[in-house]
Amino acid sequence: MERERIEGVAVSTERFVRSAREADVDTVVDVQVAAWQAMYGPLLPEPVRREIGSDEAAARFREQWQAALTSPPTSRHRLLVATDKRAVVGFAAIGPAADDDCWPGTDAEVYALHVHPDHTRQGNGSRLLNAAVDHLIDDGFHAALLWVLERDNPLRTFAEAAGWRADGTTRDLNLGVPLPMVRMHASISA
Repeated sequence: MERERIEGVAVSTERFVRSAREADVDTVVDVQVAAWQAMYGPLLPEPVRREIGSDEAAARFREQWQAALTSPPTSRHRLLVATDKRAVVGFAAIGPAADDDCWPGTDAEVYALHVHPDHTRQGNGSRLLNAAVDHLIDDGFHAALLWVLERDNPLRTFAEAAGWRADGTTRDLNLGVPLPMVRMHASISA
């Protein structure tokens, strides 16, 4: 494992989570597109799958993530990235919960949690989720939410294995066709 010394302490440079930087935006977009195609692609008609991978969609995603970094809605909104050998392989976007039945002062949301399909099952998702929860606790949140596909899928299985549970709230994600989603909930009080 590659290590470098920072103030006399050996630090791994192999795999870690850090705050995203503007230079990471293009890679965050690449991860998002690959993760969406892997997760949602099999459920979508071919034209929608092509649209997700289009230059136009990438430009919209890039604009969204650039704004998230340069002018977040609050100081409690964050974009974190997981790295492997210094390359960004996943990301998490977090902040106050947006659902009408939540209290944004104490309820948080993991808006996005994606790892590139080539880097799943290597601990990157766990590192991202743990770092996200640590930031949310530091920001004074007591509960966290995460929307996942209702049907069995790797993200839902991962969240359930980490102790998150469906809270009974559902909605549809419209990506050309409605995809039933379920809201996962976790208590994160320190």
